[in-house]
Amino acid sequence: MGHSTGRHRWWRPVLGTLLALGVYVVLVVLLIALSYGFGAAAGLRELPEGGHDFGPLVNTALDLTFIAVALPLMLLAVWWPGRRPPGTLSSVDGRLRWRWLVRCLLVAVLPVALLAVSAVFLPDSGSGSGESVVWVGWRSFLTSLVVLAVFVPVQAAAEEYVFRGWLTQAVGAFVRSPWFAVIPQAVLFAAAHGWGTRWGFLGLLVFGLVCGGLTIRTGGLEAAVALHALNNLMAFGVAAAIVDGLSSDETAADSPWQLALVDMATTLLYAALVLWLARRHRPQRFSPPVSESAPPPWDVRPPAGARFTDPA
Repeated sequence: MGHSTGRHRWWRPVLGTLLALGVYVVLVVLLIALSYGFGAAAGLRELPEGGHDFGPLVNTALDLTFIAVALPLMLLAVWWPGRRPPGTLSSVDGRLRWRWLVRCLLVAVLPVALLAVSAVFLPDSGSGSGESVVWVGWRSFLTSLVVLAVFVPVQAAAEEYVFRGWLTQAVGAFVRSPWFAVIPQAVLFAAAHGWGTRWGFLGLLVFGLVCGGLTIRTGGLEAAVALHALNNLMAFGVAAAIVDGLSSDETAADSPWQLALVDMATTLLYAALVLWLARRHRPQRFSPPVSESAPPPWDVRPPAGARFTDPA
């Protein structure tokens, strides 16, 4: 997408990555300091790992916010120093294609539902401690769902814009085949979730590879965002239904082999369904060619020598 605008320079992806990473670290430190200050002022209990205990739901919302702040930083990195419209990070159309996103969300319901059922009934797929599961009650559960419905999609989208968006396009600017850009982002995506079990890491790696492949095959991030958001909503929703479920520090990286295998199978099922859907609706896959006489549709710069007059 950087090349398609005609403004690509080799240093733009490098500088954008360094600046976004630096600003992200600063913002997270500031958010941690603010939350610590509020917690201290409210006299809340300090946690062993640092910070204060705002309660499972607020703590989860804070953790999601720390990730979500990366989303505007990626868009800013595309705009400057990338010097191209932020929408070119979303798709080859230069925007987020909402109709295609909704279709992908509907397709994701079946695979995510199968994964949710498996998470409940597979052995060793729960907490792994042998403790009994206690229902939190409808009031607490519905309150948690409302909060999670606000924060989780933004957090999931932020991860997709970082890995399948910025990193894929940054690496893709230096290789001839876009498929070589899929592997680095998938490895970094799995590593970013920490090292839990080998199967958990493999499941995340497959997820990153599949989402990267779908991004290229469909020409945008919509398919990856849909699966990631719905998958995370399911995982957090299941945790919110259990007493102290949101307090657990386990992630997908800690998945046992049974659940990791089901996760990989449902991810591949989703990929097959999206590719089938893409054959029917044919979303745009390639960016428009660069031409001085016919610039890309998202390029709103006035032509050279254009003059403006006051309509009044």
